[in-house]
Amino acid sequence: MSGVRQITVVPDDADQRLDRWLRRLYPHVGQGRIERMCRKGEIRIDGGRVKPATRLETGQIVRLPPIPADEAPAAPAPPQVTEADAAMIRACVLWKDDDIIALAKPPGLAVQGGTGTHRHVDGLAEALRFDRDEKPRLVHRLDRDTSGVLLLGRSARAAAGLARAFQAREARKIYWTAVAGSPSPRAGTIRTGLVKAPGHGAGGEAEKMRVLPFGEVAATEGAKRATTDYAVIDAAGSRAAWVALSPITGRTHQLRAHMAAIGHPIVGDGKYGGSSQENLGDGWGAQLGGEVSRKLHLHARSLALTHPTTGRRLTLTAPLPEHMARTWALFGWRPEDAPADPFESVA
Repeated sequence: MSGVRQITVVPDDADQRLDRWLRRLYPHVGQGRIERMCRKGEIRIDGGRVKPATRLETGQIVRLPPIPADEAPAAPAPPQVTEADAAMIRACVLWKDDDIIALAKPPGLAVQGGTGTHRHVDGLAEALRFDRDEKPRLVHRLDRDTSGVLLLGRSARAAAGLARAFQAREARKIYWTAVAGSPSPRAGTIRTGLVKAPGHGAGGEAEKMRVLPFGEVAATEGAKRATTDYAVIDAAGSRAAWVALSPITGRTHQLRAHMAAIGHPIVGDGKYGGSSQENLGDGWGAQLGGEVSRKLHLHARSLALTHPTTGRRLTLTAPLPEHMARTWALFGWRPEDAPADPFESVA
């Protein structure tokens, strides 16, 4: 039996129904069980009773009771953190103080668990307690294959403060990516709607976001407006470009869908840019071939926000992962030549 859990609602989970959110976290727990836990007050949000249909809000603390293991005979218990994994996740620490831990998340490591995913940052955070009685809490997410800066709050109060900063869009996020072709104009803003399209493959891996015109959002069920700023930092002719991205909104797969929508998919993004190696330099095709890695080239390079306790501005930067560093070297792009904020000159 697992113990009582206190989970901070991150921006990506906001506005979801409580019961649907729980079924995603615990696929083996049925709707009837969730309703009983709500009626008995076993599940609480910020200390208060809730209903299964309650909508989550960023920064709320959800208290979950122990979930009996015998309700999940098909779901193996997550493994304990091995010494190797503990050393790995500790080596990812970019910044640590009394309130915050910042990681340089490696590509390929999921942030949270799910069906078939038992090795993830949330579980490995057990190794990041250091001098605390509780493990740090996630306050936002990155896709499994996206690398870069990831924040955790070391207390419920710090996590809630950080989550509110993301919700209020006070956090300044800059991503680096390599894209097929070279966008023209070299800087601009992408505004579209995004809506989930059902997957068609086994395991649901084909589920993706569909781009639609900005003006059609209100008339499309489940659609949300999405806005991204982009700026080209350097280019290898018409073959590929090093682009900085700043998401103004925070939708699922927003950056990947937006770059594909303007004809310049992110290198290695088979979901939105196709899996073919063929790329004639005209901006389409996510695989460049040759020595360029087939892995996703999307990296959360920097994150700037106001510290939830000190009130000081904090800027955190993560180095490129190995496969992207090789691509940068191949094209002669030097990270040290990039401006700290590529958007200042185009503002």
